[in-house]
Order: sequence, then structure tokens, then C-alpha cells
Amino acid sequence: MKIGFTTLSLFMKSFEEWLETASKDGFNMMEILCEGPHTWPRTALSFDIEVFQIFESYDIDNYLHAPTIDMNPASLNQGMREEALIQIKETVDMAVKIGGLAITVHPGMIHRLEDRIRDMGKYYALETLTQANEYAEDQGVILSVENMPNRYAYFCNNVEEHSHFIRETGAQATIDLGHANTNGDIKPFLAMEDICYYHLSDNNGDKDQHLSLGEGNINLKLLNEIDKVIIELNNYQNVLKSREVFMNCRGNK
Repeated sequence: MKIGFTTLSLFMKSFEEWLETASKDGFNMMEILCEGPHTWPRTALSFDIEVFQIFESYDIDNYLHAPTIDMNPASLNQGMREEALIQIKETVDMAVKIGGLAITVHPGMIHRLEDRIRDMGKYYALETLTQANEYAEDQGVILSVENMPNRYAYFCNNVEEHSHFIRETGAQATIDLGHANTNGDIKPFLAMEDICYYHLSDNNGDKDQHLSLGEGNINLKLLNEIDKVIIELNNYQNVLKSREVFMNCRGNK
């Protein structure tokens, strides 16, 4: 089974510290959050190749989460969409350098809550992410689109729209179970096709809280069959605690 954590839980640590922690604590998977001074892809791509050789020393499957801060592939502003696409492509390039298997991207959102605006943003999001997926495929990297919380402003905020994005762009799906739980039922998301991997955190079903497993109301019994899981919390001790809950609910000690 593959299980790991997001580097948000050890933010500002070095590549080697992340890898050493993952190895020491028995994780075999890791998702690098591409925010911050040394993991923003444009900065990372300027490093000497020797910096990335550390990844060859560890038996860890590496995934990346493309930048999200101020990024919006659905923006009605063409310049902002173009910059979002550039940064997704740079994340793909970074994945190539470290041997990353896939990158997760957000599908975008709107800032004016009108149907006509949402329809236009959806068109642009699909266009941008289709181009991004074509680039990723050419580089041998999987592009994986994440589902979002159940809010009108977000795209992929339900299983039907998420599935539509996957079909139309040719990408795979990152299933965030915390986001899915804001729809009231995570089961339809677990049944989706072309799932690349999962983000795991808990919440009360109303909003995305990123609680440790067992502190919200996600039905832990439904997690019994999933594999390739990234525990997405901002505190590493809570990552360890959530892994124990996850493994216990699967009948593993």
C-alpha cells in the first residue's frame, strides 16, 4: 500500500529533510507543495541538477501539487490564465527533474457568482487544463485535476462536474476526500474512473477544515479499499496520528 504526506506539514524544510523523515517514519509516498521559496517551480528549476539527485537515494514515490496561490486556470483575464498555464508547465518540468509521477492542479474558480460568468470560466478552465495535460503527456508526467469543496464559485465541486473535467481534458483525478465530504457523501467520488491518488483529511461536512482523521464525520469505513493516499494536514504529528487511524480502520496495526 502507498501512503504519504504533503510537505505542507513540514513547510520550509529541505528536500533531504522531507525525504529522510518520510523514510524514517515508513512512508513510501510524498506530495511536494510547490509554494514557498525553494519549491516554487520557477525557482527550483534554476537549481543545479545536483540538488535533485537526492531524490534518487530514497525509495519514495514523489508527487507534486502545482501552485495555487493567485493562480486560476479559469480566469476571465487572459493574462492570468496564460500565467497559470506557464506555472503548471513549470511544475511538470520540475516533476521531470525529480522523477515525479504526477502533479495535482486545481481546476479554477470564478469571483463573480453569476451563471453566465461560471459558464465562461468553465470553458476557459477546460481549455487551459487540456493544454496543460497535453504538455504533461509529452513529458511523461500525469496531470491530475483535484475536486473542490461544494461551493458555487469552485469548479469540480461535485462528482458530475469533476468527471466531466476528467473526460474533457484527458487528465486523471485527484480525489480530495475532505472536499468530497462537503457534498454529504464521498461514495460517488470513490467510484470515479481514472483516479490517480487521494488527499485525506477530515471535516464536519460543512466546510474544508483539514482536521485529523476521526475529528470530523467522514465515514472511515469507506476508506478500506483506497490506495495511494496523501495525508493532507499542516502539522506532522497530526499526519502520524491520522495514519494510525487510517491503518486501524483498514484492520492494520
